[in-house]
Amino acid sequence: MSSEKENPGETAEPEQLALIRETVRQAKVPRAKPRTWRGAALAKELPVARVVVNKGSLHLDQFFDYAVPEELDEAAQPGVRVRVRFGAGAHQVKNGRREGGRLIDGFLVERRATSDYSGPLAALADVVSPEPVLGPDLLGLARAVADRYAGSLADVLQLAVPPRSARAEGRPSPEPLPPPAVPEPGSWARYERGPAFLDSLARGGTPRAVWNALPGPHWAEEIARAVGATLASGRGALVVVPDGRAAGRVDTALTSVLEEGRHALLTADAGPEKRYAQWLAVRRGAVRAVVGTRAAMFAPVQDLGLVVIWDDGDGSHSEPHAPQPHAREVLLLRAAHDRCAFLLGGTGCTVEAAQLVESGWAKALLAGREQVRRAAPLIRTVGDGELARDEAARAARLPSLAWQTVREGLKTGPVLVQVPRRGYVPRLACERCRTPARCRHCAGPLEAPEQQELHCGWCGRGASDWHCAECGSTRLRAQVVGARRTAEELGRAFPAVPVRTSGRDHILDTVPGRPALVVCTPGAEPVAEGGYAAALLLDGWAMLGRPDLRAGEEALRRWIDAASLVRGQPEGGTVVVVAEPTLRPVQALVRWDPVGHAQRELAERAELGFPPVSRMAAVTGPPEAVEGLLASAGLPADAEVLGPVPLPVVRPGGPRRPGDPPPGEQWERALVRVPPGSGAALATALKQARAARMTRGGGDPVRIRVDPPDIG
Repeated sequence: MSSEKENPGETAEPEQLALIRETVRQAKVPRAKPRTWRGAALAKELPVARVVVNKGSLHLDQFFDYAVPEELDEAAQPGVRVRVRFGAGAHQVKNGRREGGRLIDGFLVERRATSDYSGPLAALADVVSPEPVLGPDLLGLARAVADRYAGSLADVLQLAVPPRSARAEGRPSPEPLPPPAVPEPGSWARYERGPAFLDSLARGGTPRAVWNALPGPHWAEEIARAVGATLASGRGALVVVPDGRAAGRVDTALTSVLEEGRHALLTADAGPEKRYAQWLAVRRGAVRAVVGTRAAMFAPVQDLGLVVIWDDGDGSHSEPHAPQPHAREVLLLRAAHDRCAFLLGGTGCTVEAAQLVESGWAKALLAGREQVRRAAPLIRTVGDGELARDEAARAARLPSLAWQTVREGLKTGPVLVQVPRRGYVPRLACERCRTPARCRHCAGPLEAPEQQELHCGWCGRGASDWHCAECGSTRLRAQVVGARRTAEELGRAFPAVPVRTSGRDHILDTVPGRPALVVCTPGAEPVAEGGYAAALLLDGWAMLGRPDLRAGEEALRRWIDAASLVRGQPEGGTVVVVAEPTLRPVQALVRWDPVGHAQRELAERAELGFPPVSRMAAVTGPPEAVEGLLASAGLPADAEVLGPVPLPVVRPGGPRRPGDPPPGEQWERALVRVPPGSGAALATALKQARAARMTRGGGDPVRIRVDPPDIG
């Protein structure tokens, strides 16, 4: 009996295990997609997918063809995100299908019946999402931006298309609202051609204007009315501003002029999911107007009728990531490609804006001189002569006129104090002869942050026994006093008045209209309710003395932005600028004539062949790499190479700016200049030369930046 029971068990156990293994094997087939779709049938129609892969290398800046499995046929539509295998060699072919490689992301841009590539194709690995996010218009814009800045299409698409959020894609966008009524001109009536500009937008026209906005808080509402007029014509509008504070003001103005749900706010502060949901609403056509910061320049607005950029001279409009495009130039490309209206606005005026008007591409949108006098505050200057005769200026930093202006202003409202540096005492000098205090070891600037012991800002060595090499004095004075030190000095002088600071660490959006001292760095000025009663613009020489081609233009822009927050002269608004009054930017501020200053700067740059009259590219890297790239590049015949010159060595552990060389390495920079009309040829030549070097040597430390904002 026992033997009979054992025999059936011995034969049944292998059969049972075999059945279990076969069942598990069959159950796994439909659950896991094949790694390479080996043996899978291809799509019957258009079996080839053209893909742009997420590889920013210049030598890979092209489309790649992949086979479309039948199972992915429906989802693999142009514009969707896909995953593909990249890097498989020609020897990795099985059953006529290329296999291997690493999984990377990409975008499907086109379905084709045949491929230009004669060898075997790898199959699409997966369709990440059926949501089409890359349309033909956005693809064409990205290609144009990549070509202009000698970059790759993949790098531009990284800037143009935000990261995916599955939850945002799963939610439907709201239904689009009908076009609104044409808004009233409002404060646009203060400008000579303002009402006509709005009327042209409302009738479907494409006017192009450079707008010099009057001082005061009305600029956000004026932008909102221009957007409203464009929406009334059945078209979309895009507004790009430098920071989140400006975006918030335009957002509030759009909500006031138009009803809720007509525009999207695209800023980094919203968070990835909310920002992507807003971006999808724009892409799907549910929202026809967009306001946002730099990344919004690529927003896929349908039926684009107007692009607006505010304060194009702000450095925030320049993208730090490759290929480092500028929002103004991207919007100019969009205005040309989409044939839409263009509005460049600001309280100041850049040289690039003046060139648009001088070339006839855009018209000037200005207010009359009487309107300017009523809106602008009174500007008073304190130069070196007044400072030398002023006892208060010798004993302290502020001249008597500044103290008097602060006292009078505090009687009626807050007073703004602009300091060009943050911190406590960023730079020191000899008290007797004002020679800058330098380190004896490396000649770096001596600092005493937070009232700590004196030390070098470059090498970090202490300098407790410092004495002036010129006169022998051992006493120091603040050469450029920071915002916090200024706040302390003013707090002691006006003990009954609250002192508030606004800078990089903590930026205020608004301040009440009550008497207070508001000390800030340039660009961090909060808006005061009812406007500031007065403003002090300190240490003007520190802004004008920077070794930069744009030093005067930038100083004037910063001053005018701050002075625009002050009440008009009829309401008693006064601005005191501590700078030599004979200098051109100071005179332009006194006359409130940023346009005239930009025109004169443009004329001088035309004589010298400087941008924007010419096109320029900066080539940076180790000396031998820069020399090799310039030698191999087929530069245009009219190209002129300036340099190369050595760049300052960044000390290990010290602060680094975007574009600085690695710490401790000696790099050089060469500037390549070409006349108008040769900019595209220059970008192409540099891009091809760098791509060839990367193909031969793998990596290449050379960096190329077309139209660098800072050329020294």
